[in-house]
Amino acid sequence: MAVREVVLLGNPALRERSEEFKSFGEELNTVVKDLRDTLIHLQEKKEIGRALAAPQIGCQRRVIYCNLPEEEIVMVNPEIIWRSQEKFQVWDSCFSFDIAFFVRVSRHRSIKVKYWSESGEENIRTFDDDLSELFQHEIDHLEGILATDLLTDNKNIIMREEWEKRHK
Repeated sequence: MAVREVVLLGNPALRERSEEFKSFGEELNTVVKDLRDTLIHLQEKKEIGRALAAPQIGCQRRVIYCNLPEEEIVMVNPEIIWRSQEKFQVWDSCFSFDIAFFVRVSRHRSIKVKYWSESGEENIRTFDDDLSELFQHEIDHLEGILATDLLTDNKNIIMREEWEKRHK
């Protein structure tokens, strides 16, 4: 459909809780197509990123689009229904930060997510490690929570250039 502009850090819309989709139809399909087009554009332009939540393109609805090399995942009205007690530290960035910096945050090592597909099919999946981190980040967007909110130490923030020196 369309590549949309990403809502950036500081915009109050990123702090709003998103509304659920009540029906699966044209509105949902349009949002998913816009998320897909925008994410693919950003992946090509920024050479980073795996997913995008609807609030990041100015749509306060509960949907996430994920584009991985091995699969595409659309989550409608996702809800984390279980979290492991074990946590791990990860460097996290965001298209809403323009991938300009990374923050070190703590995330649950594993999560179980209940969500619906574009066609309305219910799914329950467990995600571990990097995918657990990814979907916690994206679901946080639906709640108006940003990775910067999880930063516990102001020494755990670095610019992208420094992160790349250490992690590539």
